[in-house]
Amino acid sequence: MKGLLVTIIITFFFGCKTEKKEIAPPVLWTPYDETEALRANEDHEVDRMRYRLIESKVLDKNEVFNPLYEEVSQMTAGDYRALKPLILEQDIPTIQSHIVSGMLTYEKLVLFYLYRIYHYELNNKTHLNTVITLNPSVVDEARKLDKLNERTTAGQRHPIHGIPILLKDNIGASGMPTTAGAIALRDNNASDAFIVRQLKSKGALILGKVNLSEWAYFLCEGCPVGYSAIGGQTLNPYGRMVFETGGSSSGSGTSVAVNYAAAAIGTETSGSILSPSSKNSVVGLKPTVGLLSRSGIVPISSTLDTPGPMTKNVIDNAIVLSAMLGRDEADEKSVVSTETFLDWNTQTVSLLGKHFGAFRNLMEENDRYRKTIEKMREAGAKVTVFDALEVPLQGFLSILNIDMRNDLPLYLISQTDKNKVPIRSVADAAQFNAQDSTVRIPYGQAIFTGMLDDTTTVEGLARIKRRLKNNGRHFFDKAMDKYGLDAILSINNYHAGYAAVAEYPALTIPMAYTDAGEPVGLTFIGKPFTENQLLQMAAAVEAMQKIRKLPSDFID
Repeated sequence: MKGLLVTIIITFFFGCKTEKKEIAPPVLWTPYDETEALRANEDHEVDRMRYRLIESKVLDKNEVFNPLYEEVSQMTAGDYRALKPLILEQDIPTIQSHIVSGMLTYEKLVLFYLYRIYHYELNNKTHLNTVITLNPSVVDEARKLDKLNERTTAGQRHPIHGIPILLKDNIGASGMPTTAGAIALRDNNASDAFIVRQLKSKGALILGKVNLSEWAYFLCEGCPVGYSAIGGQTLNPYGRMVFETGGSSSGSGTSVAVNYAAAAIGTETSGSILSPSSKNSVVGLKPTVGLLSRSGIVPISSTLDTPGPMTKNVIDNAIVLSAMLGRDEADEKSVVSTETFLDWNTQTVSLLGKHFGAFRNLMEENDRYRKTIEKMREAGAKVTVFDALEVPLQGFLSILNIDMRNDLPLYLISQTDKNKVPIRSVADAAQFNAQDSTVRIPYGQAIFTGMLDDTTTVEGLARIKRRLKNNGRHFFDKAMDKYGLDAILSINNYHAGYAAVAEYPALTIPMAYTDAGEPVGLTFIGKPFTENQLLQMAAAVEAMQKIRKLPSDFID
């Protein structure tokens, strides 16, 4: 009894005083002086690469990376090295084969990608300002899928099952803010976009969100691509502060280039998937408008916008595309696809019997384009060289101006909490930005101002849309119909504007690198809903050349 009394007394006096102290989270990132780096770029040959800042003035990277730090810190350098040959630069089917064999788990797959993100993004000399949000429950979600695998067979699952995906931060995903890079949307906790629901329904893991050109590069004129007030300046892994990232899906392109995830989702109005894909040596598909839903995505234009997959290779692109398909009643342009995009493999693709069109001026001016086309001919393709038509796109800007003025308020009303998001219109956003221009719009907001000043009428806009759609289709169809072409070949996003107004699909793959090391893409453009054929033809060229390589600073 006496011993028990002593125990009670000790517990009372000492137990009460040993309350659990809250341990401060570790400091993973310390802001650095970027003055020297900015000064070094003051005379860059590309005007918009003469950056005014690199780091975001509002994003605390410690808040981004602390929630999963304990999980990631459990992986040792030895663990990481053992996983590298199973994951790094591997396509999704290969990764899934390692899961089936037991050599890999989805938990380890997620931790591998997180390890790379932490290793490079928390280093002043290698960070790309690419990942701006992480899904705090992604490791737990991976563990649940590993347990599910014990009760199901691989044949019952979509190939995207358990595969970590990064989203451009204008695509809604529950549990993470959807900002479009804008401070006005910093607390926008929107629900899953339709395509995200489709991905999740097939078991995909949403790893996090990536940086972008703010408002999908429809804010300022002549400003850097890949810059947002939320995320700062996205940098190109093939040449930090040397090459542009392309925009607006900058973070989607850079993150895939350095293997931060198996794939990323971008969005395009005109060139915003094609540009960063080609600039970062990855495969990017801008689908036919309507093939993929736009619901839950911060809009520019309901006429031209579309999401699309960005991957390291063509087969992964087909897999991710197939996982996002579905008719969405909330999107008037959404269609039911008759394709699965999974009924072929890279061993069966061929260029034999395929007929392509090549632009004469590009054949004469671009040696890499010409050599690639010569190799395609040697592989059995027929290529007809033709002269590009002179087709005007006058009025294109008005489509974007008036659509965004109309479409953004609809998004804000349906997707955002008015108590957390202080804007309800483009005019509100412009006024909000002007209250602190140094932080919110360091490169100005000339496009927003022009948007508000555009006086195009409803009838006038309808005429512009009809005319440009006809002009865009005529630009491609004149040659495609005359010569019976399967696709037209371009470079990077050179003809993205025509594909945009035509609402035609475009697919870019790595084609070459310049002498300075900058990636260049070969772009296939086809008629509506020919994505499956474009993917197969691109896979044949990919197998023929095997161009893509990891950026040299991101191999370890």
